[in-house]
Amino acid sequence: MAKDLTIRCSLCGRDKKESKILIAGINGHVCDSCVTQAYGIIKEETTGELKHQVQQAMNLLKPKAIKEKLDEYVIGQDEAKKILSVAVYNHFKRITHLSKNNKEDVEIDKSNLILVGETGTGKTLLARTIALLLNVPFCIADATVLTEAGYVGEDVESILTRLLQSADYDVSAAEKGIVFIDELDKIARKSDNPSITRDVSGEGVQQALLKLLEGSVVNVAPQGGRKHPDAKMIAINTKNILFICGGAFDGIHKKIAKRLNTQSVGYTSSVNELEIDKGNLLQYVSPQDLKSFGLIPELIGRLPVLTYLKPLDRSALRQILTDPKNALIKQYKQLFKMEGTKLEIDETVLNLIVDKALEFKLGARGLRGICEAIMTDLMYSLPSEEKPIKQFTITLDYALEKLKNAKLNQLKVA
Repeated sequence: MAKDLTIRCSLCGRDKKESKILIAGINGHVCDSCVTQAYGIIKEETTGELKHQVQQAMNLLKPKAIKEKLDEYVIGQDEAKKILSVAVYNHFKRITHLSKNNKEDVEIDKSNLILVGETGTGKTLLARTIALLLNVPFCIADATVLTEAGYVGEDVESILTRLLQSADYDVSAAEKGIVFIDELDKIARKSDNPSITRDVSGEGVQQALLKLLEGSVVNVAPQGGRKHPDAKMIAINTKNILFICGGAFDGIHKKIAKRLNTQSVGYTSSVNELEIDKGNLLQYVSPQDLKSFGLIPELIGRLPVLTYLKPLDRSALRQILTDPKNALIKQYKQLFKMEGTKLEIDETVLNLIVDKALEFKLGARGLRGICEAIMTDLMYSLPSEEKPIKQFTITLDYALEKLKNAKLNQLKVA
């Protein structure tokens, strides 16, 4: 009997005539029907895994639990952490609601939010800490590099490229992710007056962000970069992506003071002044102030939840130095421990660092600069010592001397 030499699919047995495409392998062939069926199984399993991850995250992290996790890394800012925890948890619930394919008439809308706070108060740290807790795709994008399409810089769609990369190019997972847009204030309108030059990194970027925040299908280049006609694009629906925006909005307290009919500096005869805390005007921030600062009304309307971060006082800065899991002093002690040295720091030195940081007015970021100025010489010489130093104590006199050598002596020591 003659041997059957007909080429068949190794999985289903269809021959070449019964298949549109028969893909050849090393020891067999696969038809297009089997490939399509296999793709459907993989997609279903992947979607089910995502649903399981989301459900697991909801079971483990309720709003209070999310805030407690944030407390381990971020000092203070209880109001902002509470609002952020609720927003993230509701995002989880919204994803679950959608995954169940509910036939109910009620459709849950997302609540994008915006964080307003001075530099060094913890906006970016909150976002990074949230990223550690989540089982959904998360990315942090910087608004300072964004420009209008066609100009030097990055297109707004590059934000979604980062989200897609964090989701390992799983489009369905990316469409349920969370995006943190940092430095939103840097794309404010430069002026209300018309100009002969284009505001390519200001209002133009805000206009481009509208379609992302509201929810639409956006074509994204998978590897980033500029779009061109021959490029392969991936369509992403942003309807279910939660956007969290943050910015320092330097100078917005003047807008708030003007609206409240008071002054940020000096005295006034206003009766309402007695009820206004001039030391923290950000707590009175409103969408109207954002509009005065330079954000277009359409963008503000797509960021319905607005909260603020308090300026860090002496007590908060002192806690930031030593209390969180990633506290600065703990980091330096670990660095010295790697060299075999136990580092001790006097309490008076910690108070000095806090006092100097308050004079810098840079928030928590100022703490590291002062610590570096005190410890740089020690970190420079310690690895080269022939005989290891088992213990070193930083005293107030040592710290003052190093700050003086670092040209910081012009600051008044409290």
